[in-house]
Amino acid sequence: MTEENLKNLLNDMSLDEKIGQMLQVSGLFHGEHNALTTGGLDYFTATEEEILRAGSVLSISGAEKLKELQDKLIAAQPHHIPQIFMLDIINGFETIFPVPLAQGASFNPEMTEKCAAAAAKEGAAAGLHVTFSPMCDLCRDARWGRVMESTGEDPFLNGKMNSAMVRGYQGKDIKEKGKLASCVKHFAAYGGAEAGRDYDTVELSERTLRQSYLPAYKEAIDTGARLVMTSFNTLNQVPSTANKWLMRDVLRKEWNFDGVLISDYGALKELIPHGIAKDQHQAAELSVKAGVDIDMMSLSYIRELKPLVEEGTISESLIDEAVWRILKLKNDLGLFENPYKDADQAEQEKLCYCEEHRALAREAACDSFVLLKNDSVLPLDPAKEQKISFMGPFAESHEVFGSWSFPTDISKMVSIRQGVENLSASGAAFTSAFFQGSQMLSQDFKYKNWNYFKHDKALKEKLLKEAVKAAKKSDKVVLCLGEHQQMTGEAASRANLTIPEDQMDLLRAVSRVNKNIITLIFAGRPLELKEVAELSAAVMYVWYPGAETGNAICDVLFGTKEPGGRLPMSFPYTTGQEPAYYNRFRSGRPNDGTLNKTFCMGYIDQIDRNLFPFGYGLTYTDFEYSPVTLSSDKLSASVPITASVTLKNTGKRRGTETVQMYLTDCHGNVVRPVKELKGFQKISLDPGEERKVDFEITEEMFRFWDIDMKFQSEAGACLVNIARNSDTENQAEFSLI
Repeated sequence: MTEENLKNLLNDMSLDEKIGQMLQVSGLFHGEHNALTTGGLDYFTATEEEILRAGSVLSISGAEKLKELQDKLIAAQPHHIPQIFMLDIINGFETIFPVPLAQGASFNPEMTEKCAAAAAKEGAAAGLHVTFSPMCDLCRDARWGRVMESTGEDPFLNGKMNSAMVRGYQGKDIKEKGKLASCVKHFAAYGGAEAGRDYDTVELSERTLRQSYLPAYKEAIDTGARLVMTSFNTLNQVPSTANKWLMRDVLRKEWNFDGVLISDYGALKELIPHGIAKDQHQAAELSVKAGVDIDMMSLSYIRELKPLVEEGTISESLIDEAVWRILKLKNDLGLFENPYKDADQAEQEKLCYCEEHRALAREAACDSFVLLKNDSVLPLDPAKEQKISFMGPFAESHEVFGSWSFPTDISKMVSIRQGVENLSASGAAFTSAFFQGSQMLSQDFKYKNWNYFKHDKALKEKLLKEAVKAAKKSDKVVLCLGEHQQMTGEAASRANLTIPEDQMDLLRAVSRVNKNIITLIFAGRPLELKEVAELSAAVMYVWYPGAETGNAICDVLFGTKEPGGRLPMSFPYTTGQEPAYYNRFRSGRPNDGTLNKTFCMGYIDQIDRNLFPFGYGLTYTDFEYSPVTLSSDKLSASVPITASVTLKNTGKRRGTETVQMYLTDCHGNVVRPVKELKGFQKISLDPGEERKVDFEITEEMFRFWDIDMKFQSEAGACLVNIARNSDTENQAEFSLI
């Protein structure tokens, strides 16, 4: 449809029809009984007429189902305007890829772009038009369950990974076959919730907000994301859904975002318990004035916007600007010409779980695994005659995907047992055995009202006895431990970042009879691992790897592939250290990591450093870094400099090192971080091979929001550190002039 025809359509619509376009309803109200609900439904008493007037639907998929629903809803619309169908495709549609935090661990934006593109193909064939992804929230506190949906604690890494997701979903044109419109969420600073409590208050200075939290959103938006979702939290004591400064001044005016702004689930009505709106009438007024275009699953707009216009509280032009953006998105998707877009049942069946996507999932999983410890027990040799026992609640589980993953057939997730059996079938010499070893949890547990875990003390003893007996007769033991998938994600904040005690009891008991323990950790967040590391000969963090879990784990355990991941979040010794991010501000009384150092920043009962730092990860070979060299010791706004190291593989097998560059601004008129990631490269070398690795350093990398809230750099001394993680030092000094 031409822009002129689109404007004519808008001008011909009644006020009721326009307001209907601003409502999004759940597929639950269109017969999708499995539609995910992330808020109560008792308040949502929409009439059938209101539901039919809504302009978009979430949480329903399936090509034939959505084609039929599209026909029904188009017929019910006065101007026969098509619906937009939206869904949370976070890390895969049917073919499940590693969770976003695991993808962050890969430090591989190109791989993430491929995964997003594959997910878009499957989702589009299933009739969908929009994905609520990527989640660009900066996450510095692992107690917050939704760190799983992020790519970590670093603004630079998050920006690169999230912009890659946008490119993968959208391609060059969202109208193209196999593409989805991308919705950036949650704007803004949702990851900064106090104490990691989901939906709680966020208190940040504007400087910290702009310096650390906003850049990843902006990079994804600059890449072309077509929608933005508001966050649940308050910012400067104003809920985001009503935050006119954030939405109109920053998002619209400063960043020139002209796409659709959608609320999160029920967020408009939540302005009432926040205390900023006395009723839905006022909630609708505040939100539309703030620039929110679509009200997801509340009745605030559909019931209250018309009265607000009629009483003169708001102008109809506010509604027109919102509906124009919605219509433009529908037009850009090509829905007026083809309301089904790519919906095709045969194509959906062909793409979902296809060999190409499964191979990509397998590769992405290997690239995300982080080897945290290895006392020369990995990789295992499949040609060696040895007995390997696999134990723990994840050893045979198919629930190896994270929250917000919705495979229709869980059995298609490859378990570790299946992966081992696949490897054995190829002629491997080792023998394997499998034992549950422990229950998933250590107590009766009703979680999110979804599942009920009933703990059985007698069963615990039985499982433990069987595992210990087997461990005594095994050459190696692979323990598969971690969080159940429902212990992480939305509404899954945890005050204690521990592995369930029954699983720890299994580790302790096995360690007393066998020292060759390889521990695999399944999780969607950093956990306390001090005791795990002490009792294990090797520890590998596998996150939630998705569809090809078992095959990918065997690839890495047995050395066909190497563990490619590096930590995207710092791992503390204890939960009490959270938030435990690496790029914190300098203190006037710094601590060098000494326990109980008098009158210095830190704790009296815990050294002030992390167990495993941001960027940490081992390989199956060794690398040697030369000292950093600089092309010049003077950096100016017009002339960048190059920092270099020579990297050498000093081990016995080919390997890939993630070379990381951190910059430090030594002096500023506001306190600056101790260091900040500003570049990374993945370098693969054969044994004995060496290569020069260059990083360009520009003046823009040192710009910050200064004492006068101007975004600029300041002349002075600077450091560049090129090393294997944020806690190793290999640095050189130069001056910014």
